[in-house]
Amino acid sequence: MQSLDRTVLLFFKDFEADKFLPGDRYLKRVLRPLYERLHTRQKITGFGMSFQLLKRALEGEGFDVRVNDYGFAKRHPEHPVGVVGFPLILDNWALPNPALLGPSLYDHPGLRPNLFDDPRFRKYLVLAEWTFSMFAPTYGADRCVPWFAGIDTARWPDLSARTKSVDFLIYDKIRWDQDAYQGSLIDPIREELSTRGLSYEVMRYKQHDHKTYQDALARSRGMIFLCEHETQGLAYQEAMASGVPVLAWDREYWADPLWKRFHRAAPAASSVPFFSTQCGERFASLAEFIPRLSAFMDRRGSYRPRAYVLENLSMQASAKIYAQAYFSLRNSTGQRSDVTTRLERLDG
Repeated sequence: MQSLDRTVLLFFKDFEADKFLPGDRYLKRVLRPLYERLHTRQKITGFGMSFQLLKRALEGEGFDVRVNDYGFAKRHPEHPVGVVGFPLILDNWALPNPALLGPSLYDHPGLRPNLFDDPRFRKYLVLAEWTFSMFAPTYGADRCVPWFAGIDTARWPDLSARTKSVDFLIYDKIRWDQDAYQGSLIDPIREELSTRGLSYEVMRYKQHDHKTYQDALARSRGMIFLCEHETQGLAYQEAMASGVPVLAWDREYWADPLWKRFHRAAPAASSVPFFSTQCGERFASLAEFIPRLSAFMDRRGSYRPRAYVLENLSMQASAKIYAQAYFSLRNSTGQRSDVTTRLERLDG
């Protein structure tokens, strides 16, 4: 029988909403497998990818991960559970177990300010320093646990030695006012690249699958990453893991219009919350783009983005952070457990 010290109970629900008619989400469940066979667009949501990476990281460190096993949780009401994904999963939540919430769930703590009035809910995972700063005043710094989804560097191998034919992959993940930014940001960036004789390809968020994206990275000497903000930013981190340095548009504030419900001014945020000078350059505006592009071109051969990922975004470290938070919810027995030994091994 598997030791409870190695058992992680994860409960997951992906994003799901009616689009055209009430209840059409149930029809989409039936049709989705056929649809996904017929297109090459991104097939997994951010909720789903974060959950998959969490599960794989824990399994990679030897934990027995059980998904949506309500029966097991009911038989062991003292054992922690991890609740991940779209917030609908918390509607009518019936399990008595102490719960670690996140990643994902709420975009802002103001959407559920009384979340921890429920004594079953103990801690909440946040995905970046700026997200911690947003959630901690409402939920409490002691309840908020900074975490990241580990980047699988085997699945995203170093492509820096590949023959390169394109100077830049422009990755367009602008989510609000995209048409306006097309004229005020994207087109001027393309014009500046053309003026300098630099080649580029444009890839739009969700308009690709894994192979299409990886093939584009293999061709590219660098990436221009255009996104208002990210809680993690798997796409640019996958590029970095592939050895592709990043020139990132980073305005440093939260763009989601939801901020107007809870703040007088947009909170601080970042489009590249896990980043350093090893990885590339940032620019906050079109005016800054030209000098940062020059700096990027001067340093392009000296960046080491994959080394940053290996050091700061490993699957092993991701599993360790989650496991520590998860098993801390168990009542202390004063006895040394298998999980304590396992966590010490991860430190080694």
